[in-house]
Amino acid sequence: MPKLTIRKIITPVLLIAGLLLPVPGLAHAILVKSQPAKDEIVKQSPKQIDLWFNDAVQSEYKALAVIDSSGKRVDNHDVEQTLTDGSHIHASVADLVPGKYTVRYRVVSQDSHIVTGKFDFTVNP
Repeated sequence: MPKLTIRKIITPVLLIAGLLLPVPGLAHAILVKSQPAKDEIVKQSPKQIDLWFNDAVQSEYKALAVIDSSGKRVDNHDVEQTLTDGSHIHASVADLVPGKYTVRYRVVSQDSHIVTGKFDFTVNP
């Protein structure tokens, strides 16, 4: 009878277990849509800025800011996450005067990685 070593027994067991156990997704959230869109020229001031990600983001530590061309923050400091869609955050803005605006955001992916970004849009009636 051949002699079985612990290595010969454990290796196949670990291989099978690794193939059968679910592996959690480790992807970071990616911005997939915004309203206004990146580089969009809108005819009238939006009431709010909406961002959608490819996956739900954590409700803690989210940030969304709208900055005018002089560097002044013009959103209402009220970033919220939609209760029924964890991939959607939004913040309201007062009436924006014609000009270029930068949207800056920071969210935490479900895998706990911080995701930041920015894009511009223009109000030009």
